[in-house]
Amino acid sequence: MTSYSWTAAATFRRLIAMGAGLAVGAALGTPAPAAAAPPEGAYWHVKELLSMRQQERFGTRAHPYSLVKRQITERWTTPDGRAWYAYRELGTTPPTPADKKAWQRDGSPAKWSESVDGKTVRLSAEPTKGHLGTVRERVQFELAGQLLTYDEVQRLPADPALLKDWLTRAGRVSRIPESALPGWVAGTLPQLLHVLPAPKEVRNAAYQAMLTMPGVRADGNAKDELGRPGAVVVIDTVNGTGETAMRTSVRLIVDTGRMVLLSQEYTGGRGGKGPGKSSVTTLAEVGWTDARPAVPALP
Repeated sequence: MTSYSWTAAATFRRLIAMGAGLAVGAALGTPAPAAAAPPEGAYWHVKELLSMRQQERFGTRAHPYSLVKRQITERWTTPDGRAWYAYRELGTTPPTPADKKAWQRDGSPAKWSESVDGKTVRLSAEPTKGHLGTVRERVQFELAGQLLTYDEVQRLPADPALLKDWLTRAGRVSRIPESALPGWVAGTLPQLLHVLPAPKEVRNAAYQAMLTMPGVRADGNAKDELGRPGAVVVIDTVNGTGETAMRTSVRLIVDTGRMVLLSQEYTGGRGGKGPGKSSVTTLAEVGWTDARPAVPALP
């Protein structure tokens, strides 16, 4: 079993240690519970299916096609903060019928070493065996640059305004520029819907807070790549101006019954600089489990 170093932990600043008192709900004007609700399983488990569209084109200039690289990642975290991480490459495939037709015309290759424009790549259609390892140097849950215990996670603000205030102050402790704070808070709120075992009331507050942020809009309903229905929330961000401006859009699908994230689609690029980056993360599993960590199985 591999051991992974969580070196970023050394850079986290704990608000409690600095006297800000932000990790305790009572400090923000809401009564703290007498005791945190007990965990509903041995591990908080998140299973993600990631599809990353390659920016390069493949095949021939006359008949180019796109490729999507796919992988599974899983995380297990115990209430005392011990963690395991696993991943498995699922292989690279053409994403659309048109891409598949051009790929077949290219001889249906199973490996790619060069793109149409001559860029060197290493892509394969074959899945890997996968890996499982422990995460070192991490004994707590992380949110907005703060390390929190399980009890502190349970006591996060369950009010949208207070939760935004908590995250805003966390951003200032992490030296996020004031002009970037609203976008940073909007981008951090979705983490509460899957990354750590926050109570449903806190997850609901995160969802409601998202809808009040600048650049965020509700966009009806949709199904994720697994066919699960949910509410769509879009977060648009622009950093900079003109041709150098970085524009990103994150499209979330949220199960508002369970109040957990189902999928997250990211697109981003600089103005006039080509198609940019694109990826879709499907949260196949989010919640408590007693199943022990293991190498991800093939879908």
